[in-house]
Amino acid sequence: MKSIDTVTANKTTYSILFIISFGHLINDMLQAVVPAVYPVIKDAYGLTFTQVGLITLTYQMTASILQPFVGYYTDKKPMPFSLIIGMTSTLAGLVAVSFASSFYQILAAVSLIGIGSSIFHPESSRVAHLAGGGSKGLAQSIFQVGGNAGSAIGPLLAALIVAPRGQHYIIWFALFALIGMFALSFIAKWYRNHIDERLARGAKSAGEVKSPLPSSRIVWAMVVLLILIFSKYFYMACMTSYYTFYLIDKFHVTVAQSQIYLFAFLASVAAGTIIGGPVGDRIGRKQVIWLSILGAAPFTLLLPHASLGLTVVLSILIGLIISSAFSAILVYATELVPGKVGLIAGLFFGLAFGMGGLGSAVLGKLADSTSLEYVFNVCAFLPLIGIMTILLPSTKKS
Repeated sequence: MKSIDTVTANKTTYSILFIISFGHLINDMLQAVVPAVYPVIKDAYGLTFTQVGLITLTYQMTASILQPFVGYYTDKKPMPFSLIIGMTSTLAGLVAVSFASSFYQILAAVSLIGIGSSIFHPESSRVAHLAGGGSKGLAQSIFQVGGNAGSAIGPLLAALIVAPRGQHYIIWFALFALIGMFALSFIAKWYRNHIDERLARGAKSAGEVKSPLPSSRIVWAMVVLLILIFSKYFYMACMTSYYTFYLIDKFHVTVAQSQIYLFAFLASVAAGTIIGGPVGDRIGRKQVIWLSILGAAPFTLLLPHASLGLTVVLSILIGLIISSAFSAILVYATELVPGKVGLIAGLFFGLAFGMGGLGSAVLGKLADSTSLEYVFNVCAFLPLIGIMTILLPSTKKS
């Protein structure tokens, strides 16, 4: 079957980019509801930090393990309406979480949310790639900022809807899933028509597209990129899963206040994401990766020693800087391995979720045996791994 990824027009289809970004917003907002209500669930069921970490691990691992396989399959056989199927799985998971009455039922419910994410991300990333035309970095940033905005809005809505009323009110988020399914139906139709048009014009097969570098250097570059993803998302796991607990424990803020501070951090992540892609289009992907990961280190090292006000400011700066890397990393990887957008997106989104889940579980166990302040001190050193960017080879666009 001929690939639809390898021949893309220079024209950027902004309407499709904004709709798929909105779909990404809905998807990631619904996923963000789960960690946002951890304080409610932890108190209701008397969970330890280790169990909280296991909840994150479960839904992140179901998302991460399946994504590369979904991407690999859809590179060969695109499935436009799979986006709606993924949102349906997320919808089912949300309903199940709202009525769960035990730790194990919560694990089963969040696994459905993870499966929905694993189906959504590879195909939606391909849609952004196709709609981006000649501005791949910008397209990925628009797509990514939707997800990051959703991750920021999720905790805020959870603070307003769930925190004061209880777990069962999670079911109201099912309405957003239905809205997302409606929006994605337009994307699915455009995507299906786009496939037909590309095949009618006789696009090159993926096998005819050659990478700019020898295979040994590509493998090495991918290893370095995956290590960089590890450093970024292990630190992000620390912030998204335990930042609220850290603020409550160290500064004695309320649950609602901690959610607002988490929203400020996640909003800065969304802002940083929209900056990273177009800047990478202009100055090169490697330069953005350098500045994004290693550039966050001074602020992460200072954060555990700061007052409440400075902690909030530093968290915003960290989110703004560290979030600009992902779009650059993803586009850089697709330039190394042309014609495999689904596989690359599945691999990197999957690893991001996997590192988030693994990080949450490991850091939860560490927090139980030491303290949250100790966890934040240890994680502060993770962005220093960004020095490995020096090992990345150059492409004509990097």
